[in-house]
Amino acid sequence: MAELKISPFRTTKVLRAQIDELLDVVSKAALAYKHGMSHVIRSSWDDEAEERFEQVSNFETRGDQLHDMIGRSLFSEMLLPDRSGDVLGLLGSLDRLLDEMEKGFVVARIERPTIPDELHEKWLGCIAMVADTIDQVVLAARSYFRDPQTALDHIHKIHFFEKETQRAALQIMEQVFRSDLPLDQKMQIRGHIWLVYRLADVADDAGDELAIYAVKRSV
Repeated sequence: MAELKISPFRTTKVLRAQIDELLDVVSKAALAYKHGMSHVIRSSWDDEAEERFEQVSNFETRGDQLHDMIGRSLFSEMLLPDRSGDVLGLLGSLDRLLDEMEKGFVVARIERPTIPDELHEKWLGCIAMVADTIDQVVLAARSYFRDPQTALDHIHKIHFFEKETQRAALQIMEQVFRSDLPLDQKMQIRGHIWLVYRLADVADDAGDELAIYAVKRSV
């Protein structure tokens, strides 16, 4: 775990450690999401998928705890007085990413979708790209606390991966609705690939917010 250096702010070692842990939690959740959802596509729901779901759920719970603890510290100890709103906005974006990852697993766990083999390659690529999008959000957030100018270096990658995820998701939807699958299965598949794209869209929103926060810290 790389230690953050939040030198422009008056802060504490505890707060630095909490922010660092939250970023690690999001990064680890993205890996668990990638491997777990890829397994669901290839093998449907089984014990391994359940294990990945529990991992993501635990990460989401820990993220909520850290979000609350950091927020209390910012206000009770008057830390980061000039940027507390931006930091809380960033933490909220990270928390939404965890929520969306867990949501994808919850819906898959309930519906147990069967994805046709001919969609696997594109779908797995879509999952990999959304994980890359989240990873770039984490890297940009780390950079924001060290050197806000370098955060901007990651934001164009966030936008790129989001657009690629959107393109792949739309291709999957078009292929599904041109197929001979029953309408109810088409609708179910569309709902699940939309959840993948929705996650990338939330990450892209976080990138937009980070760009604004980084510029504000640079002036």
